[in-house]
Amino acid sequence: MDQSTAAEWAEIGRQTAEHQPRVADSVLAMLRSLADITDGFATDQLTHCLQTATLAEKAGADDEVVVASLCHDIGKAISVPNHGAIAAEILRPYVRPDVAWMLQVHQDFQGKHYYAHFGADPNKRDAFVDHPAYALTAEFTDEWDQIAFDPDAETYPLEHFEARLREVFSRARY
Repeated sequence: MDQSTAAEWAEIGRQTAEHQPRVADSVLAMLRSLADITDGFATDQLTHCLQTATLAEKAGADDEVVVASLCHDIGKAISVPNHGAIAAEILRPYVRPDVAWMLQVHQDFQGKHYYAHFGADPNKRDAFVDHPAYALTAEFTDEWDQIAFDPDAETYPLEHFEARLREVFSRARY
C-alpha cells in the first residue's frame, strides 16, 4: 500500500462501488440462513426477523428502521451471544446512528421480557434512559421484536422487503 498510486486507488474505489450490490446479496443470504435456526423458539429466526420487520412497517417505521428490524438478528447466523453487535456493525455504514445503536443494545432492552428467567437484571435498559435513541429502541423491542415469535402471525415474505433492503445497502451513508 505504501507504494500504491492515486490512479490505483481510484480503480479500487471504482470497482468497490461497482460491486456494492454484493453487500445486499450477502445480507440476503445470511437472512435466508436464519431459516435453519430455531433454538427452542416457536418460529425459526428468519420468520422472527420477517415478523419484526412486518410489525415495524405496519407501525409506519421508516425504511432504515424497517430494514434494521429485518436484519436485527442477522448476527445469529454467526454468534448468538453478541448478535446485536454483529448486526449493528453490518448496518452501521448504511443507517442513521440511532438505528445502529438500537441494534447494538436491543438484547439488553428486550431483556425486560426475559432476563429474570436467567437471573439477570431485567431493568438493564435503565442505564440508557438518557440516550437519544432510548424511545426508538424501547418501541422496537417492546412493540415489534419481543412479540414476533408467533407461527400464526402475519408475516410478509423476504421478497416484500428485498427492494428496500437493496436500497439501504446500495451505498454507505454514515
